[in-house]
Amino acid sequence: MRCWSKMLRGSALLAAAASLPAIAWGSSGDTMAKIADDVVANRLAADPFLPFYTGIEGGRNDVLKDIGPARIARNDAEVDMLLARLDALDATTLTDRASIRDYAIAREMLEAERGLRVCHSELWSVSHMDGWPGNFPTLVERQPVATAKDRADALARWGGMPAYIAADIANLKQGIAKGYVVPRSVAVRVLAQVEGLIVETPEASPFFAPARTAEDATFKADFAALIRDRITPAVRTYRDFLRDTYIPAARESLSVLDLPDGRACYNAMLRSYTTLDRPGEEVAALGERTVAANVADVRAIGKALYGTDDFPQIVARVKADPEERFASKEEVVAYNREVVARARSAVAALIDNVPQQPLEVRPMSDAMEASGASSFYMPEADPAKPALYMLQVGKIEDARRADMAITAVHEGYPGHHLQLAYAAGLPNSRLSKIGFNSAYIEGWARYAERMSDEIGLLDTPQMKISRRAWPARGMVADPGLHLGKWDRERLVAYLTETGRFPPDVARGMTDRIAILPGQLTAYDSGGLEILALREQARKALGTRFDIKAFNAVVLGDGVVPLALLRRNVEAWIAGKK
Repeated sequence: MRCWSKMLRGSALLAAAASLPAIAWGSSGDTMAKIADDVVANRLAADPFLPFYTGIEGGRNDVLKDIGPARIARNDAEVDMLLARLDALDATTLTDRASIRDYAIAREMLEAERGLRVCHSELWSVSHMDGWPGNFPTLVERQPVATAKDRADALARWGGMPAYIAADIANLKQGIAKGYVVPRSVAVRVLAQVEGLIVETPEASPFFAPARTAEDATFKADFAALIRDRITPAVRTYRDFLRDTYIPAARESLSVLDLPDGRACYNAMLRSYTTLDRPGEEVAALGERTVAANVADVRAIGKALYGTDDFPQIVARVKADPEERFASKEEVVAYNREVVARARSAVAALIDNVPQQPLEVRPMSDAMEASGASSFYMPEADPAKPALYMLQVGKIEDARRADMAITAVHEGYPGHHLQLAYAAGLPNSRLSKIGFNSAYIEGWARYAERMSDEIGLLDTPQMKISRRAWPARGMVADPGLHLGKWDRERLVAYLTETGRFPPDVARGMTDRIAILPGQLTAYDSGGLEILALREQARKALGTRFDIKAFNAVVLGDGVVPLALLRRNVEAWIAGKK
């Protein structure tokens, strides 16, 4: 892992940075503030669950997302109008920091969304990664029920599930007619998720969560009736549609290029996830150079540890080490909790004002495990309540301590939880609290893996080998599957040779790449950029370089497009010099 700035020199990132207004803090931006407020209103209307993640006010707790064609058309018109207002604004007049940040976030968010229209994603929404069968059971746990109004809102929102599912099925039928269908293997995984939502009694349903936390007997009875009479029948209808209609119509191929306008969709997905206008071929080339550097590092460590520089042999030795294994699922969960606790204590070396919000490590349900969903982080807007690290345990015989530790620091400290909880405590605008992009969020988490190695959190040779064996391969595998049309066997072989994924998990990762085109490139697109900026700052400042100060600059505006992150860091370097 080296020469990051050289790898990125001349990239689309620098061109994007040139389009931003010059940074010179101070003047007001009332027009931009109004546009930012209207962007937030648009996003809240499009996704009523945003307050659960971000804590911003103004949303509704009594509705689900409207996915009907009329609402989609109305949202498209609103996005076009907001972009027109941004175009009419002279960006060079924005000189205060908040306005510059909000301008960059709003433009990136709106342009990316407009670009994604070519994908018509609502027509192929079947996904084991971000579809409603996986998300709703977790979101329902966060439904407020403290007041009478809260409880009425809960009944109204989740009473809307039959209409939501009916609208989803209508969209999917249109997708089948127009050639927008997901890979059959993905649809089969979603079917397994849906089967896990169908239970014998309302009290056993994951959708009963609001009633479990409320002490109102009438509400409990009403919610149980809602599940029994409306939600569960609607879920069964969706299950039957998937099994009998959708799966037979699904495609065998994995590449998004096999959908109408597939290449344009892949380009739009890349832009959305990475905030860069970088072609997939360029992404793959950067990934290949980075993988080669990582392999060289693994060979050097393996030579010292095992007496061989053969990459497959080194990986095999790590996987076979009996000290890496677990005896039970309970031991896996306990180990992850221990790593999170140890990391929480160690990150004071990397950042001041470590956020106090707790993080709960929770193993996934059997249905989620069966679907092949990966471990993930679920933020919590209320700092007094724990955020969730949803842990994929997998098969005990395949679980390894090195891999678990790397994932735990990625999802927890100093990764996602530290970054998002830190951002939640900043006096940033409402827009900046919802301006998510994968390149920054996953890039920080990949950078966090490296920092964990540097400060001794990843303290065994096996962890150091495993940390280097996997990164940047997503930049190769994702365009390989979609643009190169790699078959499943080739992709699984490429993933498993790292030792990070056993074949079953690699097959799940293959379906993840298939249903989220471009997303796996975001980790190292962002991670490499943060590392490049750190080396640029270290070289410019010499002995005056301070890792805590650098990390504070990277974290200080919350989630931002990569072009603005570069401008922020370079302005900080210039100020320090």
